[in-house]
Amino acid sequence: MVDHVGMLNYWRASNGKGVYGDQWGDIANVPPLAYTRRRFLDPFVNPTHTALEIGPGGGRWTQLLLGFRHLYVVDRYQELLDELARTVDGAEAVRNNGSDFPGVPDRSVHFVFSFGTFVHLDADTIAAYLTNLHRILVPAANVVLHYSDKRKVMARENPGFADMTPDRMRTLLAAHRYRIVDEDDTSLWHSSVVRFVDDEAHIP
Repeated sequence: MVDHVGMLNYWRASNGKGVYGDQWGDIANVPPLAYTRRRFLDPFVNPTHTALEIGPGGGRWTQLLLGFRHLYVVDRYQELLDELARTVDGAEAVRNNGSDFPGVPDRSVHFVFSFGTFVHLDADTIAAYLTNLHRILVPAANVVLHYSDKRKVMARENPGFADMTPDRMRTLLAAHRYRIVDEDDTSLWHSSVVRFVDDEAHIP
């Protein structure tokens, strides 16, 4: 398991300036990241909608989601939520147990985004998140997940990356009754991105 709090503490001790997460790439200036933003994030920002980010880190992607009417940021580590609060104002922090959404109302979220978190999650944890997402999504809400792609050399060489591929992710999504509407499995060096929707109503 990746020691996320240890990584944060190492960053603080060795640098601690700017936004935690920028060390993995400037979104504006790294072409694959900028492309991911244009394709999977910017078109969905809506000032009348509610969004939720899973694993916000220090806020490098969170800052791009502040155009929503309301934004939840979800993490299991209070230390990371505290770091986020240092750099981002205007998001509602939710500390979870690793796959749930405590305090987020049923059928309230129009857009879910996660980058840099699901690359570390095993299939069972991803499945638990997919189960719990059904409760909070409005009909036809969009969900964007960035995940490990072990077909790629850089993922295979990183012991912190989960054993996941696009085919495995598609199987998980189908098993949880989601419909894929967009995928990019070529632009990023060690990972892939999928956008999917929940077409069914799962709350009575």
